[in-house]
Amino acid sequence: MKTAMSENLTGKVALVTGGAKRVGAAICRRLHAQGANLMLHHRASIAEARALQHELNTHRADSVALIQADLLNSSSLPDLVKTTVNQFGSLDILINNASSFFATAIGDITEKVWDDLIGTNLKAPLFLSQAAAGELRKSHGCIVNIVDIHAEFPMKNYVVYTVAKGGLLALTRSLARELGPEVRVNGVAPGTILWPDGDAWSDELSRQRIVNQTALKRVGEPDDIAKAVEFLVTDAPYVTGQVIAVDGGRSITL
Repeated sequence: MKTAMSENLTGKVALVTGGAKRVGAAICRRLHAQGANLMLHHRASIAEARALQHELNTHRADSVALIQADLLNSSSLPDLVKTTVNQFGSLDILINNASSFFATAIGDITEKVWDDLIGTNLKAPLFLSQAAAGELRKSHGCIVNIVDIHAEFPMKNYVVYTVAKGGLLALTRSLARELGPEVRVNGVAPGTILWPDGDAWSDELSRQRIVNQTALKRVGEPDDIAKAVEFLVTDAPYVTGQVIAVDGGRSITL
């Protein structure tokens, strides 16, 4: 269904990392509804990626393409940009959404987990942004990084993840200086939106304790993040170097 703001992004092209499911899929749906063509990146979620591609292409034929890549392989990142431009003719929007998330308590940290968490959450956004900078300058485009409120409010036992997201927050501000005035760079910092896969916070008591820490006393939805991304892309031409917390007010209670 089209809204009064639909088609703001008609003719624009977005590359979304980790776009097959969860928050990434919500971002893809919202940018697509505004008229953008999408290069949807995934690593292993091929079934979800194909299903989302089919869903969106049903609304607008040939508007979504897929690309598979392991973002830990930095040498492959320029190919994401090249493939996007070859497919759609330009690149206007880069959404650095893909992320690894798991606990790393002191005493259990290894180089392997460091490389994974730093690689997906910080290294890949840096090198992908660098690869995309030329195209984004030409299109006067923008970058939106998905950060985390815990970049500033560390969680116990998540040392490396916190360091990675803290670096991504700093990268967002630094890239805004480096790539301006042609390219805007901003971030969105989610709070509790979806419970993580696996055992973390799997019990109801732990979840309720987190919900009680939010001013709004509820969990958010992936589309809450997607709406913030959409705002930064479509309606914030004088905003750069900023990170918006979308957390139900949890960060003011921590």
